Amino acid sequence: MPDVTFNTETMQYIALFESTTGAHAKDCLLVEDDSKIVFVVKTGDMGLAIGKNGNNINRVKKQIGRLIEVIEYSEDPKEFIRNLFQPAAVKNVTISTRGDRSIAIVDIATKDKGLAIGKNGRNINKVKLLAQRHHKLDDVVINNQK
Repeated sequence: MPDVTFNTETMQYIALFESTTGAHAKDCLLVEDDSKIVFVVKTGDMGLAIGKNGNNINRVKKQIGRLIEVIEYSEDPKEFIRNLFQPAAVKNVTISTRGDRSIAIVDIATKDKGLAIGKNGRNINKVKLLAQRHHKLDDVVINNQK
């Protein structure tokens, strides 16, 4: 994984998240005009992060006062991309290399395309940024599937 650097604010959010949930946060991303925070947790820590009946994630949400999204990390870029697109139904992920560029081509059911892209492209932009930060993928492209 490439080096990810954090500013003081994101380090404080990570410390709060980890102390509240017991899950290890690999990354923290402030998105959507600071109204939402995305935490990428290490493989296997998703249950810890959410907690029984969502208690842990709800406590973090109350303490921070913003929406919280948790994504499980995977060493496998295909699996990580699937996790990034949740809850959209991902049919297939293909990683292709063209020259010195790595591109993930994601097959998503037509009914979930809007969910995958998000309002004003928020979701796809988040996916592209995190795919670049963690797996050095240059682009993520959505294919329509019926």
